[in-house]
Amino acid sequence: MKKNISIIILIMIIFSACTEDKPMPKPREYYRVSFPEKEYQQFLEDYPYSFEYPTYAVIIPDTDNNSELFWINMQFPDYNATIHISYKKVNNDVGQFIEDSHTLAYKHVVKADAINEAIFMDDSLKTFCKLYSIEGNAATPMQFHITDSVNHFLRGSLYFNVSPNKDSLTPSIDFLIEDVIHIMETFEWKSKK
Repeated sequence: MKKNISIIILIMIIFSACTEDKPMPKPREYYRVSFPEKEYQQFLEDYPYSFEYPTYAVIIPDTDNNSELFWINMQFPDYNATIHISYKKVNNDVGQFIEDSHTLAYKHVVKADAINEAIFMDDSLKTFCKLYSIEGNAATPMQFHITDSVNHFLRGSLYFNVSPNKDSLTPSIDFLIEDVIHIMETFEWKSKK
């Protein structure tokens, strides 16, 4: 009889141990980001340039103390991101502007896993563009510049208003890089009136 009671107690212990809900650590996850359909509108301000930009972006003049004429910020409120765009009039110094743009992109090499460069050109519109795609946990995942090599130079850089984390930001970066490429493909210098 003692043997039967021991077996019953052992079975009860085994079954009671299996049915108990134990707290399990949850895997680390990131917020799901939903993206809208790509739609664009024309930037038609009285600036020396124009381009198509996303309808989910807001363009405001750059009011920073260091800003200059025709500098703008293209804000993406849903993604907590901004593309800072600066413009310079070229006066035989386009080489210096291009070198400065290159230097600013490669300052992120310390945190970057890689820096990829892509060139876009449209001879008929006189636009020569370079896109720096900066992979890793760098402060900016993308920078670019556009010039006609004679009169105008424009530089842009994308920043998120959060700590860099390539795992969580990659979907948003990939989404916004498509928009930057569209800006570069539709970019035009306005002729003097």
